[in-house]
Amino acid sequence: MNNKRFSPRNMAMIGMLSAISFILMFLEFSIPIMPSFIKLDLSELPALIGAFAMGPAEGVLICLFKNLIHLMRTSTGGVGELSNFILGAIFVFVAGLIYKLHKNRKGALIGSLVGALAMAVISVISNYFLVYPFYTNFMPMEAIIAAYQAIYPGTKNLLQALVIFNMPFTFVKGLLDVLVTFLIYKRISPIIKGNR
Repeated sequence: MNNKRFSPRNMAMIGMLSAISFILMFLEFSIPIMPSFIKLDLSELPALIGAFAMGPAEGVLICLFKNLIHLMRTSTGGVGELSNFILGAIFVFVAGLIYKLHKNRKGALIGSLVGALAMAVISVISNYFLVYPFYTNFMPMEAIIAAYQAIYPGTKNLLQALVIFNMPFTFVKGLLDVLVTFLIYKRISPIIKGNR
């Protein structure tokens, strides 16, 4: 067991980054090329930073704590939070693991891109088997498909909608997290690591 990993300082950093991540969940907005019920936020950003600064397991913990806190305000019975955790954890774990093996800018970039791609692919599975079956309790599948068809009339079924819309959207969302991380990481990583 790595004692430094679960030191009081690291646990405090995990808690702080989880709180920031939770706040970022509320700074969401719709984009015109997606149905209005799909929102963009950058709540994986602190977890990605944490995964690079402390390790992939710490990044996953940040995703977990963010979603556990958000359960107090859930409107999905925990299904949205579970999906958010699965996708975020895959993203930051893959990115953090590759960076841990190759601790340089190239390793961070490759890790982030592979993590974002993994998150995008898994989003199809997560949405198809977990999220949308739950949402059909509130909105008929026909209405969900119609929301996608309003943007692209050729959409025939849920799987096609998820591949055409959600997968690229999730990948771009990951890329935005990566971009912001690359812009700010060097300035804030000494604070997180305690190397000031």
